[in-house]
Amino acid sequence: MATSEPAYDLENFEYDTSAEACSLEDVVALGALFLPVWYSLVFAVGLVGNTLVVLAVGCGPGRRTRGVTDVYLLNLALSDLLFVATLPVWTHYVISPTGLPHAACALVTTLFFVGFFAGVFFVTLISVDRYVAIVRPAAALGGRSASHGVTRSLGVWGAALLAAAPQFMFTGRSQGECLGVYPASLQLVWPVLRAVETTLLGFALPALVLTFCSCRITRVLCVARDPRKTRALRLVLLVVVAFLVFWTPYQVLLVLDTLRLFDFFPDCTARRELRLALTLAETLAFSHCCLNPIIYTFAGDRFRGYLRQLARKWLAGSDPPQSPRSESMPGASHTLDTSEGNRSVLL
Repeated sequence: MATSEPAYDLENFEYDTSAEACSLEDVVALGALFLPVWYSLVFAVGLVGNTLVVLAVGCGPGRRTRGVTDVYLLNLALSDLLFVATLPVWTHYVISPTGLPHAACALVTTLFFVGFFAGVFFVTLISVDRYVAIVRPAAALGGRSASHGVTRSLGVWGAALLAAAPQFMFTGRSQGECLGVYPASLQLVWPVLRAVETTLLGFALPALVLTFCSCRITRVLCVARDPRKTRALRLVLLVVVAFLVFWTPYQVLLVLDTLRLFDFFPDCTARRELRLALTLAETLAFSHCCLNPIIYTFAGDRFRGYLRQLARKWLAGSDPPQSPRSESMPGASHTLDTSEGNRSVLL
């Protein structure tokens, strides 16, 4: 049976560039060259810094007199360590031609998001705690003991586990990569839900809380001209600004990458630029896990005191006698003195 071929209008034909496969191989190759080096550096700095926080706060001299803020600081360091522990695996994933097994994809993704959400939640909790202690000192009279801090910290870890559950629920190995493997009915719905959850719980809501608390704390501390309050204000602003600077680009680009699923970026050049920008923003965001110990060391007198005590303990081989200064460090023990918040903002 004879068949007829369709007639083509060659004069008015327009080439559809969107129909051509958009190659991202060079962008991926750049990430494979750059990311392992950066992840290794972040892993080394984050491991050393957060381990020092755990040792100084959790194992150093006077640990039985630690206050609620110390409990939060210790758990924040543990969450950052959990986040940092996944970086060597992601480095192997980037440089390995075979990727990761299915079980490893699910496990590492679980640890990654639990550490991520817990870190964000503890930074927010510390800011709320400082807000209550400084702006509403009457409300800080009760509920700021170490036991209360442990209870709230357990609640934060539980919330982090719940928040991370949707992130790894359908994660697995697909075509040699760790990707979301969704049923046909969830191909579009579930990626959007994951992105919305990450943006809202992991950035937008915490950023609003941090901004509100820092603004109210700033207003209170600026009333009295006290060098100690100036240092405390500097520490609060450093933590908030660092969180916003390091995480805002990554979260914005994640939203744009989600819109890509709905063909918001049909042009190949736009998709390539989005992938490159997302890779660079990821390196900046992941570096935040090693930043908090640096902020505490250079801007927090109290944490430096803990480090000095820990160093003296190691050098002497036993707990050194507590000096009057270390015993009266701001917030070192639970006290009914409502001026505690004026002496110590974050640390």
